[in-house]
Amino acid sequence: MAPAAPLLVVLLVAAEAFAYADTDGYGRYSRLFAFGNSLTDTGNSAIFPVTAGGPFTRLPYGETYFGHPSGRASNGRLILDFLVEELKVPEPTPYLAGRTAADFVNGANFALGGATALDQAFLATKGIKPFVPISLANETSWFQNVLQLLDASDYDQRKIMAKSVFYVGEIGVNDYFVALSNNSVDLAVSLVPHIIDTIRSALTAMIAAGARTLVVTGMLPIGCEPQQLALFPGGPGDYDPTTSCITRFNVLAEHHNHMLRMMLRELRSSYGRSLTLLYADVYRPVLKAIASPALYGFGDTPLAACCGGGGGPNNFNFVAFCGTPASTTCADPSKFVSWDGIHFTEAANRFIARNMIKGLLSRAAAYIATD
Repeated sequence: MAPAAPLLVVLLVAAEAFAYADTDGYGRYSRLFAFGNSLTDTGNSAIFPVTAGGPFTRLPYGETYFGHPSGRASNGRLILDFLVEELKVPEPTPYLAGRTAADFVNGANFALGGATALDQAFLATKGIKPFVPISLANETSWFQNVLQLLDASDYDQRKIMAKSVFYVGEIGVNDYFVALSNNSVDLAVSLVPHIIDTIRSALTAMIAAGARTLVVTGMLPIGCEPQQLALFPGGPGDYDPTTSCITRFNVLAEHHNHMLRMMLRELRSSYGRSLTLLYADVYRPVLKAIASPALYGFGDTPLAACCGGGGGPNNFNFVAFCGTPASTTCADPSKFVSWDGIHFTEAANRFIARNMIKGLLSRAAAYIATD
């Protein structure tokens, strides 16, 4: 990773220091609390009854870095793992793997593969049935459970919250996937304001609990997902000439990101200098890797899955999904952006994390300069 990690910590702490300059013991971060879906999940889906025994629990998942399945939807580490490494904090405990306050005093990961931003009841009103019955509201409830554990112990909850980074990994893509599977971009677009409001509610709950440093990830370029490209073949006019991604799906992602940034600005304005609230961009790093793969160390098939089946330009078919007997795995995953047609390879996660951190550095510096 780039050697800028200490600077990231310094900038984030400096921004936070405007609110806590006179408070002893808030000088550095000690842990991380994470929320999201399979792009951030480090083990919950392997335990949750609905998803336990799923693909993430079988080889070749985890083979590149861990040498065995780790519950992560990749051949190795996730964006979160690289962020944890840069911040020099412990790996947060998957929520479903913990039981006591001691399990979570060093952080917790509430992300679960397949999670949606919106809850089942609301999605049902739109004719949408999610993959798993867990939403961001459920993850926020799990966070409240951890707070109760900490409050009932000898730990100082306020200090724990203030010395923590809250990472809200990408959330909402599963809502859009299911809406798009109904062949309705309009339906997916109609979900955007509801998803943004849900993220706002979750952030407000974290802030009310004492969170002071929050990093919120935007939407990935949905139209570049091998899964979407294989499921929705179109004519020449449907694809971006630079990336060959589905234009209308990426317009949806850009709209989501615009609305998310607007909401974060409003929330930041409401709290003023009392917290650090930063937007983490994953959209542009993925587009960079796909538009110019050789420039960033990737191979010449950036829109194909490394692990899977079906052949063609995307190597994606649900019948031959990664980990099934009908699937195969590429010889060198480091040359691929997509691991299984939905999730990223470790190499892509490292690249996205590095670029995301550069963006955070820039935003934190701008945040300080405005004081």
